[in-house]
Amino acid sequence: MPTALFAMIKRAFRSEPDIHPVEHGMARRWIKQRLVVVFPELRNNPAALDRAYRALNLEPRPGQGHDEAETVFELKTHGDS
Repeated sequence: MPTALFAMIKRAFRSEPDIHPVEHGMARRWIKQRLVVVFPELRNNPAALDRAYRALNLEPRPGQGHDEAETVFELKTHGDS
């Protein structure tokens, strides 16, 4: 009985917090700026820049520990689940 209660409490606190739209927009802008620096050919081609950003397949997750930001964006490959 106590184990089921603790499992239920853990599940309740495990859910990831939603990312604020402003933070999501700031992260997207910063990543696109980095892409333009690394790939200068994307500078005057917004469609290609958007495709490159989407190809990164970024997934937000909450930061872990004191040495990470509150929200961290991870690159997900096709093999990751």
